[in-house]
Amino acid sequence: MSFQIAIDGPVAAGKGTVARLVALRLGFLYVDTGAMYRTTAFLAKERDVDWKNEQAVADLVSKVRMMLRNPLEEEKDGRQITVLLDDRDVSWAIRTEEISIGASVVAQHAIVRRELVKKQQEIARQANVVMEGRDITFRVLPDAQIKIYLDASVETRAKRRHQELLARGVDTSFEHVYKDIEERDARDMQRGVDPLHVVDSAWVLDTTNLDIEEVVQLIVDKAHQLGA
Repeated sequence: MSFQIAIDGPVAAGKGTVARLVALRLGFLYVDTGAMYRTTAFLAKERDVDWKNEQAVADLVSKVRMMLRNPLEEEKDGRQITVLLDDRDVSWAIRTEEISIGASVVAQHAIVRRELVKKQQEIARQANVVMEGRDITFRVLPDAQIKIYLDASVETRAKRRHQELLARGVDTSFEHVYKDIEERDARDMQRGVDPLHVVDSAWVLDTTNLDIEEVVQLIVDKAHQLGA
């Protein structure tokens, strides 16, 4: 069995950065499942399929290949992961605010989630992974050797996301980002299928007062203790 580190948590808790650095330190594959939902929303928009049309979106997902990989040398342009949709690099195309909203919509569809979970589990069977998202510890990798719920205060998460958007040249206010995160939290925790929650066996890691390196080291140390 591959060694699996499963990380769940709300938006902007630092899951992507932490998971990528832990994977790099351990020599594992970093898997951003949120990117797969973004890719789904991007695909539906490109094919002119309504995000709310559950069956049509699921049909699209079932017929395409989604591949995630650590960025190659020539791809190191600030991305955390390279996302390929039928061999086409969509790593930046899926990172718009519009696609982010679409990802939140398609993620509420049970049959869409089932299609993506199958793809995610196949990835984890083939490699040691650090996989992050919002249903990894209980739906995708329930038998992972390490299960983590990464959290932080809403204010801290809003500050992080606001800084990230400004660095990318997106002109938006802190108040708008704060409200958006509150709304996304509500959707994630109240959705009818696989709502975000803490499983009993999860390690709850609050990053509000920790820097990235401290969080990464805690997880790497735990992985080494378990034989990774």
